[in-house]
Amino acid sequence: MSDQQKDYLVRGTAWGGKIRVFAARTTELVRELQQRHGTYPTASAALGRTATVGAMMGIMLKGEERLTLQVKGDGPIGSIVVDANAKGEVRGYVDNPEAHLPSNAQGKLDVAGVVGTTGYVHVTKDLGLKEPYRGSVPIISGELGEDFTYYFASSEQTPSAVGVGVLVDVDGSVLHAGGFIIQLLPGLSDEEITRLETALGGLPHVTALLDQGETPEEILRWVVGDDLTVHETLPVGFACPCTEERVEQSLISIGEAELQSLIDEDGQAEVQCHFCNEKYTFNKPRLEKLLQEAKSGRTK
Repeated sequence: MSDQQKDYLVRGTAWGGKIRVFAARTTELVRELQQRHGTYPTASAALGRTATVGAMMGIMLKGEERLTLQVKGDGPIGSIVVDANAKGEVRGYVDNPEAHLPSNAQGKLDVAGVVGTTGYVHVTKDLGLKEPYRGSVPIISGELGEDFTYYFASSEQTPSAVGVGVLVDVDGSVLHAGGFIIQLLPGLSDEEITRLETALGGLPHVTALLDQGETPEEILRWVVGDDLTVHETLPVGFACPCTEERVEQSLISIGEAELQSLIDEDGQAEVQCHFCNEKYTFNKPRLEKLLQEAKSGRTK
C-alpha cells in the first residue's frame, strides 16, 4: 500500500499555538469495520464517522489511557460504540449493522436518519484514575460531526469544529474516510475567530478533499493556512485485544452454576466479541476444565 493510501493521524498547532489541530485518514480502518460487521452503507458511514472521531480523540490521550464513545439515538442503528487509545488503535460496532435509509434531500447518506435526533453522546475516558471520566451531551443533529462539536464545547469547555466523513461506493464499499478537529485555545482575537469561521465555511467536504488525494496535513492547511506545526504523526488502524484466554476468564467469572448449566443444557458455548466479531467455541471437555478452575479458584 502506498503512503497515499495509508491511514494515519496528525496532531499539531497553528497560529502561534492559539489553535490545536487534529486530522486523520481512516479509510482502511472503516473498510475493516465494514467488512467485519457487514454494515450497510448508511451504517458504515455512521460507524466510520464515530470511529474517526474516536481515533482523533485517542491521540489526545497519553500512555495506556483509553476512551469509549457511545452514540445512543432513537434511530434504527441503535447504539454506536467505539473504543480507542493513545496508540492509534480503534475498534467499534453498531447494534444494527443493516440500518440503511434512502439518500437525504442533499443526495447524501442519511446518517442522521439512522442515528436519530433524540438521544445522547456518552464519552468515557479511562485515565488510570480511581474513577473514569464521564461526559454526556444530547444529540443535536445526528450527523455526528456537529454532535461531537457540541460535546467539546459543552462537556470539555473547548470551542471546537469537528468535520468527519465517509464516502461509500454504489456497491457498498468504503472509498474514503477521514476527518479533522480544530480546537480554539485562549488568546484568539475576534478577527482570527472570524477568519477561522470563514475558512471552515468555505471548506469542501472532507471526503471530497480525500478523493482529490489531499493528506490530513493538507486538509488542515485548507483551514489554518501554512502556519501549521505538526507535533506528532501516528498510524491508525483496527485492533481488538480479545483473545481465547480472555474469553476463558470471562466464562470462569460467570460462576459455577452458570458454567454447569452450559455443560448440562448445551454441552458447549459460543462466545462472540461485539467489537471484532471473532467467535470462540468451547466444547464440553473444555467447559468442564473451566468449571474445575472456577471451583479451585473458590477454594484457594
